[in-house]
Amino acid sequence: MEKEPQFENPLGTQPINRLIWKFAIPGIITQLVNALHNIVDQVFIGWGIGDFGVASTSILFPITSIITALSALIGLGAASRFSILLGKKQYQEASDIFGNAISLLLLFGSVLTIGTSVFLKPMLYLFGATERMMPYAQPYARIICIGILFGVFSTGMSYFIRADGNPNYSSFVLLAGAVFNMIFDPVFLFVFDMGIAGIALATVFGQLLSAALALFYLLKKLKSVRLSPGNLSLRLPLVRSIFSLGFAVFTTHILAALAQIIQMNALKRYGALSVYGSEAAIAAAGAVGKLSIVFLSSIIGISLGCQPIFGYNLGKKQYDRVKETYLTALRWGTIIAASAFLILQLFPGQILRIFSSDNPLFYEFAARYIHIYMAMLFLNAIQPITSTFCTAIGKAKLGFWMAVIRQGILLIPLLLFLPPRLGIDGVLFSGAISDGAAAIIVIFIARKELRQLTKLQKPDA
Repeated sequence: MEKEPQFENPLGTQPINRLIWKFAIPGIITQLVNALHNIVDQVFIGWGIGDFGVASTSILFPITSIITALSALIGLGAASRFSILLGKKQYQEASDIFGNAISLLLLFGSVLTIGTSVFLKPMLYLFGATERMMPYAQPYARIICIGILFGVFSTGMSYFIRADGNPNYSSFVLLAGAVFNMIFDPVFLFVFDMGIAGIALATVFGQLLSAALALFYLLKKLKSVRLSPGNLSLRLPLVRSIFSLGFAVFTTHILAALAQIIQMNALKRYGALSVYGSEAAIAAAGAVGKLSIVFLSSIIGISLGCQPIFGYNLGKKQYDRVKETYLTALRWGTIIAASAFLILQLFPGQILRIFSSDNPLFYEFAARYIHIYMAMLFLNAIQPITSTFCTAIGKAKLGFWMAVIRQGILLIPLLLFLPPRLGIDGVLFSGAISDGAAAIIVIFIARKELRQLTKLQKPDA
């Protein structure tokens, strides 16, 4: 039997509110900087290239969703199991889960890198690129695809570093790459005159830096378990265990990618039939999407920060702490979502000016997108926090259905049904309706799970 590490894990003892912010703040900073570097990309592209450049990079958003999906499938799924095993003091099993996750991240990241590079042009058309966008989209995507492996590995490992009790370094891994990207965007674009390819190159170099920092942690700073080459050997029961807990979040991001593809193609088709045109509509929707990520990054940070707290205390059978963590996170997340809603709804014009577009139709459609598509933004904390909660406590099937509610059951069908009847406005109403309906359903499910935790808590009372 492997010897228990000689340190007291704060996940089971510190006050919940303090613990959430201890783990969430590094994640929030990471998410904010990552969101900001996406915004900076768009801003520099808007300044240096124009609306076609913004639109061309916006249609590549599904690649970002796929990277996040694979990282969550393997990283979050394995880290959730890892935290539970640490709580049960099953250290050998925790080492095996960790090692298998590393192998899976490298395998899937390599396959995705090769596949997207080989099928680059048809992939861009599938994502909604127009002929006028292809001169910008192709060189950008060709370089971005090279960095997929680094992005999958560094993001996936960040979940484990956080679960290892080091949220600060977990954030530093992703933060360093994002900061590098923001610094070298203008250098490559303006100083070296590399155009849109320079923006992509800065992104890939940033991902490479993050991957190197994650690898350094694994080799030099890992403290809760010890890894050996034998832990890297893939075992089917462990892979199934990882996928069962990560599948819900994976499905969420894959459906987000699919919804993005359908949405961009709808904007391409019905934008061409409107006064806005395809490229302006796609550029505006992409720009607003990046803005919303900035405001919602705090919610994502809180959600990710709670994952090890949920898992560890479930393993320790401290169900009151699990429930308190969820309710506290939901309260703070809702406050943040409501604040983001008010800021975007009240000051859309002032915020959109950072993209310095010279096309008035860009601003007109972007404002409509904010007022209609994002009308239920204040409810958007409920689903990600509850989804992480269900995944972390081992409710894989429930987490899966929660993951598909908004994107698969509501948003995608609405994007297919409404635009043929309402034109481009159908795209906008699809977002508002799906956000509102999903929140109602998730609240009902969350109440049921909280009651079950209360019942489990009673024998120990």
